[in-house]
Amino acid sequence: MNFNERINLYIKLTRLDRPIGILLLLWPTLWGVWIAGNGQPAWSIVAIFVLGTVLMRSAGCAINDYADRDFDKQVKRTQDRPITSGKLAPKEALWLAAGLSLLAFLLILPLNGLTLLLSIPALFFAASYPYTKRFFAIPQAYLGIAFGFGIPMTFAAQLGSVPAIAWWLLIANIFWAIAYDTEYAMVDRDDDIHIGIHSSALFFGKYDIAAVMICYGVTLAILAVVGSMLGLGMVYYTGLLCAAGIAIYHYTLIRKRQREACFKAFLHNNWFGAAVFVGIALDYLLRLSRAS
Repeated sequence: MNFNERINLYIKLTRLDRPIGILLLLWPTLWGVWIAGNGQPAWSIVAIFVLGTVLMRSAGCAINDYADRDFDKQVKRTQDRPITSGKLAPKEALWLAAGLSLLAFLLILPLNGLTLLLSIPALFFAASYPYTKRFFAIPQAYLGIAFGFGIPMTFAAQLGSVPAIAWWLLIANIFWAIAYDTEYAMVDRDDDIHIGIHSSALFFGKYDIAAVMICYGVTLAILAVVGSMLGLGMVYYTGLLCAAGIAIYHYTLIRKRQREACFKAFLHNNWFGAAVFVGIALDYLLRLSRAS
C-alpha cells in the first residue's frame, strides 16, 4: 500500500476520525487544569495536557485493537478495523502505541517530578484497560480511572501536590464513565454475551437504565460538593444544572434500549462534560473580573 493509505489506516486505528473518545478524556482533564490553575492556567499547561490527551487516547485505541483483535473478528461492527481485517500487522499497533506514549512523555518532561511520577500509573491504566474486559465485572469503572488520571496530574503540574479535591474529581469522573460507557455497552450487549467478555450493561442487567441514571446523579452530587469546597458560585451550579438536563435527555434516548438511540446518548456525553467545564471556566472568569 502507498503512504497515504497507510496513514489513513493509522488514523482509523487511533480513532482520530472519531474524536468522541478524545473529548470524553479531554473534558475532565480541563476541569482539573482550570481548578488547579484557579481559573488562570498557563497556556503552556493547557497545550501540554490537550496534546497529551490526544496522544494518549490515540495510543490507548491502538492497544485496545491489539488486545481485542481476536474478539473483533466475531463482531460485525469491528470486523473491518485495520488489525482485524489484516490491513495492519498487530506489531504495528504496538509500535505506534509506544511511539505515541513516548511523545506524550516528552511533552511532560518540562514539568515537575511528581507529574512525571504520576505518568507511570497513568500509562499503566491506559495500557491495561482493554484486558480488564476479560475478568472485571464493570470494566467501565477502570476506564473512568484511565480517562480521569489526567486530573491528579494537572494538580501536580500546577501545585506540586495532589489535594483531596483532585481525587474527588477523579471519583466523579469514574461514575460519569460508568454512565456513558454503559450506554455504549448497551449497543454491544448481544455481541459481548456471544464472545464472553464483561461489561457494565451485562452486570446491571435489567437495572442498566437505573444504574446509568444513578451514576449521573452521583457524578453531579460529587461535583456539587466539589463546588462547595471551592466556594464556586451560581454560574458553576448552572453548568451542573445544564449537565443534569443533558442526563435526563439521555434517559429519553436509552429507556427503550434501542441500539441507535443508546449510541446517540453515548456520543452526546460530550455536551455533559462541556457543560461542566463551561460552568467552571465562567465562574472563575466572573470571580477574577470582580477581583480586578
